[in-house]
Amino acid sequence: MPIEKTLAEKYCAIRKFSIDICMPLEKEDYVVQPIEDVSPPKWHLGHLTWFFEQFILSTYKKNYIVFNSEYAFFFNSYYESLGARSVRTDRGNITRPTTDDIYKYREYVDKEILVLLSEMENHDDEFIEIFELGLNHEQQHQELLITDIKYILGNNPIFPAYHKTEKTEASYLNKLSFLDIEEGIYLIGHDNSSFSFDNEKANHKVFQPAFKIANRTISNEEYLIFIKDGGYQNFKYWLSEGWEWVKSSKISSPLYWHEINGEWFYYTLLGLRKIKLNEPVSHVSFFEADAFARWNKCRLPTEFEWEIACKKYSPILSDNSNFAESKKFYPEFNNENKYGFLGDVWEWTNSAYLPYPNYYQAEGAIGEYNGKFMINQMVLRGGSCATPKSHIRTTYRNFFPTNKQWQFSGIRLAKNM
Repeated sequence: MPIEKTLAEKYCAIRKFSIDICMPLEKEDYVVQPIEDVSPPKWHLGHLTWFFEQFILSTYKKNYIVFNSEYAFFFNSYYESLGARSVRTDRGNITRPTTDDIYKYREYVDKEILVLLSEMENHDDEFIEIFELGLNHEQQHQELLITDIKYILGNNPIFPAYHKTEKTEASYLNKLSFLDIEEGIYLIGHDNSSFSFDNEKANHKVFQPAFKIANRTISNEEYLIFIKDGGYQNFKYWLSEGWEWVKSSKISSPLYWHEINGEWFYYTLLGLRKIKLNEPVSHVSFFEADAFARWNKCRLPTEFEWEIACKKYSPILSDNSNFAESKKFYPEFNNENKYGFLGDVWEWTNSAYLPYPNYYQAEGAIGEYNGKFMINQMVLRGGSCATPKSHIRTTYRNFFPTNKQWQFSGIRLAKNM
């Protein structure tokens, strides 16, 4: 198959999925920005289109005419080297360009990209690398679209449903136990055999003492016991900064949990529901995950421990893994997806987000993609029910600040031998 056809097919499929995610929305849903962390869906669609226009068309297509020269100011996210941009907190104020304008922008750029791919006689390694980055960048934002849509609708006072497809009951919950990992020297990171982000390189060896890691993530029922046992009222389980966060933010449960007349409910994209005890707990911050682990006389795994365990017990993506393609957009326990390291919920690790040995940050705007965020954040691993399946791998490093709850983030315990 010609390489341009392969790229064109991948491009069309990935771009279509972004639109599919937005199809259940009303026009008003496209504009809302409840908090700084959440971007309006129309901004995501515009930013993703600008990325291909900026890094592909403007560079590789001869005599390319940009759709609208003002759009770079609206849709440049954080690339300092590419000029002025709107403030992140102002994204919800962009009523114009309209949502219809953004869809026209996408159509224009998609057409130009396909023309470019058909006209290029060959694609050098640099082009392939940047194009693949654009595709993976779009998949990252597909996950952000899902989480942001959930936050937008979940903070609407009437808790509207995103879609009407009723979810099936989760499988019965396997008993929590621990898997043994032997002491040894292990290879960590990506081997460059396929696409990866720069933060997954370079692969390197680490010495790892023996440890134990849980056979699954923590359930809603197990987390509810922590709440009922006064977990949010007892400082001894919390890091100092986490305890201050609990007190100042008046946090008493995971995001989207609501206690109503003595019963616990949570918002899902199907609307407000009674909490299902046998589903993975999600939307917890690093502070909460760490506190739960301490309460349980355990700890969170390091990212190296997590990767070693995943490669040993779940080296291949299961056909039954719960990723964005299922369009469920909620985590569950599936006994056919043994150990569940990949999919359902991102898993907090106790590792700071730092560069690997011999990490190389590219020059220019592409170098701003990951490297400048390697400070004051913690690593998550494994992907979630909002992550595209073709986007995840055992070496993938996600990262967020310690107090963020809006991601589909959960808890897997570890302990020393």
